[in-house]
Amino acid sequence: MVTVSQTISRQFRTLRFKAGTWNPFANAHQIDRRQRGFTLVELMVVMLIISILLAVAVPSYISAIRSAREAALRQDLHTMRDAIEQYTEDKQAAPQSLDDLVQAGYLKSLPVDPMTHSDTTWVPDESDSYSSVDQSQTGIDDVHSGSDLVGSNGTPYSQW
Repeated sequence: MVTVSQTISRQFRTLRFKAGTWNPFANAHQIDRRQRGFTLVELMVVMLIISILLAVAVPSYISAIRSAREAALRQDLHTMRDAIEQYTEDKQAAPQSLDDLVQAGYLKSLPVDPMTHSDTTWVPDESDSYSSVDQSQTGIDDVHSGSDLVGSNGTPYSQW
């Protein structure tokens, strides 16, 4: 003869705990499968996919960073060379240092060299020639990066 207490205990034995709530419809196979997690093969496949994506993305990222730095270097050199020319035409004398361009207001500040990450590594070129007939004093007539790295075009940055 089955008593009331035996019937209730059978019903409670079939209850399963799932995701924070009691689920009377879950069977033991479903619960055990979900608790096991991922197999080693599944994890290895995911790791392989991630490594393939990284192998494709990282070189592109590095190339994009390099070309952005080169573009910034070209722009900075162009800006400083224009400032040197304007200073020389206005003052009838070439600047004696790059700081002269800042003090005279031709540049707000010296740009940071994108290759060396410093504003003190610029290499000014001085020449003994005059750029105009009215020029009274020689000085800086060009500027280059202080980096010893080679650009993507094969020319060292110090010769740009």
